[in-house]
Amino acid sequence: MLSLFRKYRLVLRFIFIFLGSYFLFSSLYNGYLILYDTEQPVPDPLTRLVARQSGTLMESLGYNVEVVMHYTGLSMKLMVEDIFLAGIVEGCNSASIIILFVSFVLAFFGRPLATFMYIFAGSVIIYVANILRIVILAVGIYEYPQYSGFMHSVFFPLAIYGTVFILWLIWVRIYSVWKKG
Repeated sequence: MLSLFRKYRLVLRFIFIFLGSYFLFSSLYNGYLILYDTEQPVPDPLTRLVARQSGTLMESLGYNVEVVMHYTGLSMKLMVEDIFLAGIVEGCNSASIIILFVSFVLAFFGRPLATFMYIFAGSVIIYVANILRIVILAVGIYEYPQYSGFMHSVFFPLAIYGTVFILWLIWVRIYSVWKKG
């Protein structure tokens, strides 16, 4: 039994660090969300910020955008010329995706400064990619409403998870070079 642990210690290390950090960060994030679970339901500040930033970017592209809280209070409505295009909910703010990304990078922890710099840069890239995908989806729905189902169910997940996957590949490549040297 001990020989199995020795043989697979790197795999076990990866699994424990990944799952441990994912559980820790997810728990902290859920604690943050609980702070905003009030009698008057409102989206958390990060979701509101992502919605406003998406609207601002669309306005810079020449669209007449309005971002308002949905009547249920659980999401933000992104509208162009009074046409509802997207409901931005907590799952659209990229926090969960960033937690997944960070947990993976920590499981392949390299040089401390480089690891933390990569986590920071990757998190910023994911956050920006998320805002871009919301804008692309909203513009796409406005301009080509017949493709809204495809854009939301295929393009949206592919864009954000594809970004994370590419960042992971880059990190593993960097990490493996360090381990060889």
